[in-house]
Amino acid sequence: MKQSNLLKIGVGLVIIIIIGYSFSGGQTTEDYINEIKKEREEKDIFMKNSDESPFHNSSEEIKPLQYYPPDIRFKIKARFVPIKNKSIVKLPTNDHSESEYLDYGYAEFSFADKPQRLLILENVEDEVLFLAFGDETSAEETYGAGRYLDVKHDGGKSILLDFNLAYNPYCAYSEEFSCPLPPRQNLLSIPIQAGEKTYQ
Repeated sequence: MKQSNLLKIGVGLVIIIIIGYSFSGGQTTEDYINEIKKEREEKDIFMKNSDESPFHNSSEEIKPLQYYPPDIRFKIKARFVPIKNKSIVKLPTNDHSESEYLDYGYAEFSFADKPQRLLILENVEDEVLFLAFGDETSAEETYGAGRYLDVKHDGGKSILLDFNLAYNPYCAYSEEFSCPLPPRQNLLSIPIQAGEKTYQ
């Protein structure tokens, strides 16, 4: 192989490594995976020991939560589209009531060669951004009423959606809790095989 070709291959590999490093937020993939695993271990401890755990009053054995393996493909930098004229969005809940949120904007991205668009809501009380979604794993491998993802936005033109951090609402563990269901526009036609699975 000619030296020029070797040089091109070497430069290409360096570029790939740099892109991968930048995409993971300045972390190596290994560091990122370890961070996700650590967060999951801490959540198991919280679920077993905290007074705020949905299992707090349960007499049943508390089992570890189930997850998909961390996958960097599901850490997605999406295009953020703000909503200018914001309005109240009422989401139905699992106990047939309603929860109110403020529509904040849209996250647009492509996955599996399909364009996706998700509505991001803002909790009116504490101004936390909130994403409820369903996908093709719902009611199969993941909780049937959808999963949640907490997101942050710095006011820029992009927003990070890390589906490895997707979690079940508390009503997945106990019928005592009221949980909002995903809005219709957030029911994805693709499988999001990342984050938390159905609790067994």
